[in-house]
Amino acid sequence: MAPEGQQADLVEVHKAARRLTLRRAGSVLKTYRVALGFAPKGHKEREGDGRTPEGAYTIDARNPRSAFHLSIRVSYPDDKDRAHAAALGVPPGGDIYIHGQPNPSSEGPLAVPVDHPNRDWTTGCVAVTDKEMREIWSLVPTGARVVIHP
Repeated sequence: MAPEGQQADLVEVHKAARRLTLRRAGSVLKTYRVALGFAPKGHKEREGDGRTPEGAYTIDARNPRSAFHLSIRVSYPDDKDRAHAAALGVPPGGDIYIHGQPNPSSEGPLAVPVDHPNRDWTTGCVAVTDKEMREIWSLVPTGARVVIHP
């Protein structure tokens, strides 16, 4: 991890621009091009809809053994997301991460190379290259705020 004084306190994702920006005290630390869920328009409403959520969340976990290089979890769904999904009678989904590329695998969908970041391919996550994910991993602590804009 980067020293605390160099870590981001805010992760902003601008879905329309396919851009993730790390900020500290309002100043931009880094910006990355991203891939989103395979159906990125609109806020995630249900499990399997392929949308990346929109709203204010936090980074609530880190996974060094992710199937997608490294990953940090976004706290979706929150109470509002769960209530909305319940009103629709559907599960809200979850496991929304900022992550790298799929790890090599001898079988299954992870064996397929991903054309990143030229197309949206995740199930609702925010994806970057493995090199970028290592940098994000070191700059974004658990507890950092995340705001995902349309």
